[in-house]
Amino acid sequence: MGMTMAEKIIALAAGKTEAKAGDIETVTLDRLMSNDGTTHLTIDMYNNLKNPKIADTEKLVWIIDHNIPADSPKTAASHKKMRDFAKEHGITFYEGEGVCHQVMMENHVRPGELIFGADSHTCAYGALGAFGTGVGCTDYLYAMVTGTSWLLVPETIRFNLTGKLPKGVHARDLILTIIGKIGANGANYKSMEFGGEGLASLSMADRISICNLCVEAGAKTALMEVDDLAMDYLHKQGREPKAIIKADQDAVYFETYDIDLSEIVPIVAKPHFVDNVVPAKECAGTKIDEAFLGSCNNGRIEDLRVGAEIIKGKHVSDKVRFLVVPASRSVYKQAMEEGLLDIFMEAGAMVMNPNCSVCWGACQGVIGEGETLISTGTRNFKGRAGHKDSYIYLASAATVTASAIAGYIATADSI
Repeated sequence: MGMTMAEKIIALAAGKTEAKAGDIETVTLDRLMSNDGTTHLTIDMYNNLKNPKIADTEKLVWIIDHNIPADSPKTAASHKKMRDFAKEHGITFYEGEGVCHQVMMENHVRPGELIFGADSHTCAYGALGAFGTGVGCTDYLYAMVTGTSWLLVPETIRFNLTGKLPKGVHARDLILTIIGKIGANGANYKSMEFGGEGLASLSMADRISICNLCVEAGAKTALMEVDDLAMDYLHKQGREPKAIIKADQDAVYFETYDIDLSEIVPIVAKPHFVDNVVPAKECAGTKIDEAFLGSCNNGRIEDLRVGAEIIKGKHVSDKVRFLVVPASRSVYKQAMEEGLLDIFMEAGAMVMNPNCSVCWGACQGVIGEGETLISTGTRNFKGRAGHKDSYIYLASAATVTASAIAGYIATADSI
């Protein structure tokens, strides 16, 4: 009986030839990422250990991205704790370089790796055929001091992609469609595996966006088959794979879905749940107060190009605040070189430093009572972006930008 991608990667990390869904395996981690959301708590727990010791500092990557620059003395103290600890122990450390998952994809992730991240959207790494999964502080600390952990091998849901996304439709629309189809609990502790001939039509930015959001369907991880496009991306970053993992033809799946990309339309997720999805046109005319283009899901150069093309020669509505936040320093620099930032600023948008921004909801751009945000962020839970009595709609870079211009939810073909 064959194995899925998740089963093969866990077997490799466990030093075995086989792993099956439902098995519990002890695995060696390839990499451990943590950001300023919780690292200060991990450090406190580490310092309370009887014999604290890091198993392999070369596997650790720490990134300040959630609240940067620091927004309060409390945040500044947390950053200093993280900064000092990383320097003392020789941990790879980034500050001001961008959102953790984008930085990891640009600099560290390799196909075949098993990676723990102290952030739920670590499943983004599946775009390069790596098993990335989010963990809490306690699991992260154990893996940090032992180099190992245990995993219950997840069942896998397979998504066979065919066709090609229509013009004006984006990967964000695809993954929101899928989440709406299977539900916010539809992939609880499952691996979401993507393949099929339609995968070849999706860029790396598309693939990262899709895998990143799979946790919003409850997924333990997301994985995509590694093809020439993925390998080209990897080689341009100067890295080689740990292993190229492909699912066996006789692999056993919990469920299988056939998705025709040509049938996808622009989508909006309405408050207050990510699976509360409808065609964007059904929300047309909904007044907004703020628009956000950025995050680990949609802050890449491709997303900024989409937004810039739509807003060029136009202006942000005088009733709307439009925040544009590149996902990393390298994306920011490229957008600057291409003149994209000039286009946004001339249109009246606010271009911010690379960080999590309003997606995190605890620093830049928080919205007030009764206000409405349309966002390329990852979540639209009640209070996620500010006041508990505010409203968040999730959409693609195209729909967000068009809405910023219109002053209400609008699709790119309507302005």
